[in-house]
Amino acid sequence: MKNVLIITYYWPPAGGPGVQRWLTFSKYLPEFGFQPIVYKPKNAHYPIIDTSLKVSPQVKVIERPIIEPYAFAELLSKSKSKTISSGIIKEDHKQSWKEKFMLYLRGNFFIPDARVLWVKPSVSFLKDYLHHHQIQTIITTGPPHSVHLIGQRLKGYLPELQWIADFRDPWTTIGYHKALKLTKNSEKKHLALEADVLTAADQLITTSFQTKVEFQQKTTTPVEVITNGYEVTDVETELSENFTVSHIGSLLSERNPEVLWEILSEMIDENPVFKDFFELKLVGKVSESVLESAYKHGLKSFISLPGYLEHKEAIVHQHSSQLLLLLEINKPETQGIIPGKLFEYLASQRPILAIGPQDWDVSKIISETSAGVCFTYDQKFKIKGFIQKSFDAFLKGNLKASTQTIEQYSRRNLTHKLATLIR
Repeated sequence: MKNVLIITYYWPPAGGPGVQRWLTFSKYLPEFGFQPIVYKPKNAHYPIIDTSLKVSPQVKVIERPIIEPYAFAELLSKSKSKTISSGIIKEDHKQSWKEKFMLYLRGNFFIPDARVLWVKPSVSFLKDYLHHHQIQTIITTGPPHSVHLIGQRLKGYLPELQWIADFRDPWTTIGYHKALKLTKNSEKKHLALEADVLTAADQLITTSFQTKVEFQQKTTTPVEVITNGYEVTDVETELSENFTVSHIGSLLSERNPEVLWEILSEMIDENPVFKDFFELKLVGKVSESVLESAYKHGLKSFISLPGYLEHKEAIVHQHSSQLLLLLEINKPETQGIIPGKLFEYLASQRPILAIGPQDWDVSKIISETSAGVCFTYDQKFKIKGFIQKSFDAFLKGNLKASTQTIEQYSRRNLTHKLATLIR
């Protein structure tokens, strides 16, 4: 088998979709003739921990220490540091001076991100490691996008290396980028680093179609879409007896579906039967402003907040829910965000209600798999009609999805696509 070095920040015991992507790629790569060697930080500051995620015994893992600015930021405020590092950023007018100060430091003194101090020592270590272990292919996966700077510098030292840069999210157009209080000079540095990485890599991978188009406008480097996917698992659970509408994953401040809260509030007031059966389950980290908005519409007594759950537990909630909720920030720059949970939603075979921006990549996948319906935020009447139709089907005991042709999104099939790119 040929050795392939995967450079990643997120790795077990970290939780989240970024971990699951390369955890499963590394699991299946040996089937296609590649020995995965994962390079990760030794003492990383992970905002989310998931001890249920297991590394395949076929994967070789090497690690080196990292200096974590977030560890020092906790001296100012442990809770605020953890919230910001997990991607939940309050609206500007609701931020304390500590939050504003930490965001300013993060955006302007740690470019492209707070893990940039890991770049130089990693390059020094990996130059020799690549040579002694006959590694011809390296893969970097970000965010954090500082990981790509490791790949760029290694490629500079060893031009014969095949370097594949995997972008789980875009760089300068990612949703929270504008919230980092960047100076004009810092913004220029981000754009320059992004351009350098996109140009120097031999192959780019994106997880969405819109990001592929964005990168093709910025570089001549080949770009391929390999979405996130689902792992085939057996889940033993029964459907909820309530009309449970569940969102699995983080709900950021800007991902606040106020139109949905309005609709649900109206349906509760209009229909006593709906009121008796309705339950809104928000699994994961939820922004304070999102909860305030939902509570303002009288939904507090209907909301269940299990908090962040390990992956296996979250999957059980997906399979037991009557309706699965998928939400995205209503901005043009989020059209290319395809949340990893979409594919596990598909595997659960439960109907999906998605609300997001116009021309959202998610709508293409939901449409082709017949897994649910995707709406924009200005389609209040249609969203309400879909929920009512789903509730009527629930009362009759036949609420289900017509999900089909999802095999292309299995983790194993996606790894086969990756292996083809490496070859």
